Amino acid sequence: MVSFMSPAADTPDATPPSPGRRGRGRPRKTADERDDGNRRQDLLRAAARLFRLKGFAATSTRDIAAAAGMRSGSPFYHFENKVALLAAVMQEGMERALVRQQAAMDAASAAARAQGRTLSARECLRVLVRNQFDLLLGPESDFIPVMLYEWRSLSDAQRSEVTRLKDVYELVWAPVLHALHASGEMAGDPGVARLLLFGALNWSAQWYDPARVGQGGYSLDELADIALQLFLKPPS
Repeated sequence: MVSFMSPAADTPDATPPSPGRRGRGRPRKTADERDDGNRRQDLLRAAARLFRLKGFAATSTRDIAAAAGMRSGSPFYHFENKVALLAAVMQEGMERALVRQQAAMDAASAAARAQGRTLSARECLRVLVRNQFDLLLGPESDFIPVMLYEWRSLSDAQRSEVTRLKDVYELVWAPVLHALHASGEMAGDPGVARLLLFGALNWSAQWYDPARVGQGGYSLDELADIALQLFLKPPS
């Protein structure tokens, strides 16, 4: 799921302020105080947006604070440095992805049960693919692309935690792809198919233009159907 690109250098901006810059020796705020008014979430959204648009190395904490409507030193009440903020953006993205994926599968399963049936493997894959497009291209879709293209900026420990969340996310896909292979609907090896599928879906964050929908471009629903046509045999 992760595309590796050149690591971004750790800039001086990533260095935490000295104690004197933290309000003349005031103790750090508690977790509740730091998250007062959902300011931490505001920072994560602003950081995700700027990291996606400008890149990690070119974005300063001052830029992020301004975008979140905060003073320039405020991010350091929430995160030790810029790299810690980047790691938090990636973790937040994967945690959101897990919640949204489960919600999409639950909704589709409930709709099928209301019709007195269960979801087929093909239908499950369609739900997963459509949800992945929504994570990459829909509302608040900055988090996952940041993870894809700023991966090497993290420390080994930070990458380990994001990888753990990514692996949990992908666990849902594995039995679906194996079922499709067993039924003959997908000819390729399920493990390789999963890697190719994620690679193709994730690259859409680079080329998709929502402004072209209805003008020669495709909606996310149409993209999901096209993706299934590429990887699965036509239904009999």
